Amino acid sequence: MPNPPPSLRQRALALLARREHSRLELQRKLKPHAEEDMELDQLLDDFEQRGWLSDARFAESWAHSRAARYGGARLKAELRTKGVAADAIDAALDPLQGSETERAREVWRRKFGTPPADARERARQLRFLAARGFSMEAIYTVVGGDMDET
Repeated sequence: MPNPPPSLRQRALALLARREHSRLELQRKLKPHAEEDMELDQLLDDFEQRGWLSDARFAESWAHSRAARYGGARLKAELRTKGVAADAIDAALDPLQGSETERAREVWRRKFGTPPADARERARQLRFLAARGFSMEAIYTVVGGDMDET
């Protein structure tokens, strides 16, 4: 005799046991398994009240795990797509602001390691760091040169 499918609550707990999720993210993953939207909303409300589901905790965890590779702008955009509120995003990213240049320098060192030989290579390095979401101030500090040159 086959086992019955896991309940919505069991599915949610299994997902949260693996890693933190934002409310929107968990809602999207559980929606196909919910019979009613109200049932899902009640479950998520219950999890938030118990402290098992927290957008602020998710934002902090997400930012911490990806900060070594990406800048503040990219992290902010990713957290917005995950449905995290602006105040929770700001609180999660605030501690990272002071290390933006150092993080950009480490990403640049792993990818390039040597200063650009010409303007074309410099532009390539600038674009790479910009695509990673680092601030222009951090990018120009790392790659070198004046911000007004481009």
